[in-house]
Amino acid sequence: MDSIAIIIGLVGLGIGFAIAKFLEKGKASKTIASAKKEAAHIIKEANIEGENVKKDKIFQAKEKFLELKAEHEKVIINKDKKISEAEKRIRDKESQVSSELAKGKKLGEQLEIKLKEVDYKSEFLEKKQSELEKLHKSQVQQLEVISGLSAEEAKSQLLESLKDTAKSDAMAYIQTTVEEAKLTAQQEAKKIIINTIQRIGTEEAVENCVSVFNLESDDVKGRIIGREGRNIRALEAATGVEIIVDDTPEAIILSCFDSVRREVARLSLHKLVTDGRIHPARIEEIVKKTEKQIEEEIVEIGKRTVIDLGIHGLHPELIKAVGRMKYRSSYGQNLLQHSREVAKLCGVMAAELGINPKLAKRAGLLHDIGKVPNTEADVETPHAILGMQWAEKFGEKPDVCNAIGAHHDEIEMKTLIAPIVQVCDAISGARPGARRQVLDSYIQRLKDLEDIAFGFGGVQKAYAIQAGRELRVIVESDKVSDDKAAELSFEISQKIQTDMTYPGQVKVTVIRETRAVNVAK
Repeated sequence: MDSIAIIIGLVGLGIGFAIAKFLEKGKASKTIASAKKEAAHIIKEANIEGENVKKDKIFQAKEKFLELKAEHEKVIINKDKKISEAEKRIRDKESQVSSELAKGKKLGEQLEIKLKEVDYKSEFLEKKQSELEKLHKSQVQQLEVISGLSAEEAKSQLLESLKDTAKSDAMAYIQTTVEEAKLTAQQEAKKIIINTIQRIGTEEAVENCVSVFNLESDDVKGRIIGREGRNIRALEAATGVEIIVDDTPEAIILSCFDSVRREVARLSLHKLVTDGRIHPARIEEIVKKTEKQIEEEIVEIGKRTVIDLGIHGLHPELIKAVGRMKYRSSYGQNLLQHSREVAKLCGVMAAELGINPKLAKRAGLLHDIGKVPNTEADVETPHAILGMQWAEKFGEKPDVCNAIGAHHDEIEMKTLIAPIVQVCDAISGARPGARRQVLDSYIQRLKDLEDIAFGFGGVQKAYAIQAGRELRVIVESDKVSDDKAAELSFEISQKIQTDMTYPGQVKVTVIRETRAVNVAK
């Protein structure tokens, strides 16, 4: 019974599986049918949408084609229009050329007629000329027969008579002119000089050897002097200027015959006091920068001077020499101011005499450039000759060079500008208070003291201070030993004693300094 029950159960189970499988198969067939139906529907919609897209694209392509076609038609119309205009211009040119050709043809015919007339007239004139020549020859022959002289002899006699007559007339005219000139020349010359002096006004300028440096308070004096006087010694050694610190309130005196050195010392002191850092290394740095600044200022002064006087095309080296004149004096008179005055006087006087005023003004400005030599070798040459050599070297005109060289009669005057420069130089120097002979000789003595020191080997710098009562000589430590320094001091003093004449005594101080410098990195 159990086995039968098991079999029955298994049979029932198999029947259940079969029924379930059948049912699943039915569901699957229904799903497949619905999927096919849905797929057909999607395909149909896709076909409809594709047709719509296709129609839109075709419509857009037609619109684009129409637009391109319209643009193409416009381009074709424009081209046709341009072609028609070009054709019209060509037709106009052709008509114009044809009319010009017609005119040219007519002119050519007229020209041929004129040429024929000219040929006829020239032939007629040639015939007349030959007839006149024959007639002239016959008349000359008749005259030679009548006078008994040939044509050449008659001509020479006529020329001699004309020469004698002209010579006598010229001598009479010259004598009359010379007599008139003698009567009026001195009066006219005085008149021109007086008018020139009256038209040019200038300030009296007498240079000195002292500058005053003002201070805000006396407390700064101690900082300038430094510990044990090291700052003031460094400043004096770097600039060659004697710095006098006395009881004068809020002021320090700078003493030196060379105005360039005084100006360097004054500007350096101003920078040091303003900055507040005053020590030997800083002093040397500031002095070097100030010297460079003064060099630039010299060039600027030269440029401003030539611009103010209306002088053009001056060589840069000559402009620099003009700028250096500001720091030089001639018999106590500022050299730049003197040269500017001479230039203006020359321009006025040349204009009065009918000579080129610009050239005269140029020569007047440059007449004393030889007083600012670049090297010690130039000192031996007279300043007029040295100035002429510089002017020739830097391309000045011969008239200007001759005027510079001849203004003290070292060479012969070859142009009218030379005496004008000489006269104007004398006018400028002769003004009351313009020059002082004593100051110039005093400055020359100081320069001679320094030149004596430079004549010995190993000397690096030399400064005459204390109004020429002391000469400080700085030597190169690697060339001059301590013993040699003492010997050098004695030799210089003996040389001064032998070669120069001076009141009182001159103290010679030789300074030898050694430095050991290392850099920490």
